[in-house]
Amino acid sequence: MLKFVVRFKNLNAACLVYPYIFTTTELNLKKMFKKVGPGVLVAAAFIGPGTVTACTLAGVQFGYALLWAMLLSVIATIVLQEMSARLGIITQRGLADVIKEELKTPWIRNIVIAIILGAIVIGNAAYEAGNIGGATLGLEAIFGTEYLSLYPWIIGICAFALLYIGSYKVLEKVLVSLVIIMSLSFLVTAIITKPDVISIAKGLFVPTVPKDGILTIIALVGTTVVPYNLFLHASLVSEKWKSAEDLNVARRDTYLAIAIGGLVSMAIIIAATTIQSGEVKNVMDLAKGLQPLYGHAAKYFMGIGLFAAGVTSAITAPLAAAYVVNSCFGWKAGLKHFKFKLVWMIILGLGVIFMSFGIKPIEIIKFAQIANGILLPVIAIFLLWVVNRSSVMGKYKNSTLQNVFGFIIIALAIVLGVKSILKVIGLF
Repeated sequence: MLKFVVRFKNLNAACLVYPYIFTTTELNLKKMFKKVGPGVLVAAAFIGPGTVTACTLAGVQFGYALLWAMLLSVIATIVLQEMSARLGIITQRGLADVIKEELKTPWIRNIVIAIILGAIVIGNAAYEAGNIGGATLGLEAIFGTEYLSLYPWIIGICAFALLYIGSYKVLEKVLVSLVIIMSLSFLVTAIITKPDVISIAKGLFVPTVPKDGILTIIALVGTTVVPYNLFLHASLVSEKWKSAEDLNVARRDTYLAIAIGGLVSMAIIIAATTIQSGEVKNVMDLAKGLQPLYGHAAKYFMGIGLFAAGVTSAITAPLAAAYVVNSCFGWKAGLKHFKFKLVWMIILGLGVIFMSFGIKPIEIIKFAQIANGILLPVIAIFLLWVVNRSSVMGKYKNSTLQNVFGFIIIALAIVLGVKSILKVIGLF
């Protein structure tokens, strides 16, 4: 009887404690998601179909040997995006706004703004077709080819609806969900291949450049360190956070989101190493290579990941272009203003049209690659310049260590940018 009473009392205690535990956990989760910020959108932007394809080819052709290049790209992205986020919070303005204000010579200012405007808008229109194409490939893997012609329109309508709502919070929640789906898809795919941990560590921390591997390195860096993300991040943080007291939260958000994005990219490389033979023509060949391990579900699993990658990038690319145009013309328009919406509608519309009518904008994509090669070091230089100006940043300007990292990244960006341009025009 005594034992029964004791158990009964414990049961009562449990009934009182468990709801508290669950409530506390729920509150902690809510607090955690409230603190999630634009870093997720940045990660969502760089993990697009281009990244998935580049990482797949890196794994198939070179195994774990180029993991160090992805690690380097992630570090470079974190350094630059932290500067961009800090600039946005302290100035409460976008990167283009600050550059315009700090360039006092009119003709220099006009040239710089023209380069930024042209490269971002035209480049994003070309990339948008690839983003929608990647998401289409994901739907094709899941549902087949019966309604293939409708997939670009379905994706376009979904992206249009999310952007048209004009709510940062809605966009943030949707993209967080898609990034989680995408991350789980690729991470579980990598884990199930039972990779060699020692070889992974060697690939991460012992840099090597295999024969014919330089172009793949350029692709890995180019798909991770994305110039338009620097504009997107500075604009978005100023909408979420309003004071310097939020800097630490913004930094944690940036570090965590980009690190997870880098982890997903590395997972794709690791999973791709399981393909032993055959030429990989597109990312769905990765799923075919995993069928012996993952069965017929492989294509669905990879399809979900690729669909999420395409949709997240299909949303962020037009959004970034709208922010850049908004800053360049000094519109001061918000997410719900017509002029702001018109820009992303044009970018999104061009992407859907290219995919729907089978148009292959090869020349535009080549221009986008050249623009990216020119734009990244140029924007990185201007970013480094403005975050070192006391008139702009006050006591929050760059430290010596941050400048060292910044200069190293710019030097690498110039070298890789030149090689990227030479590759496109056929001289490398």
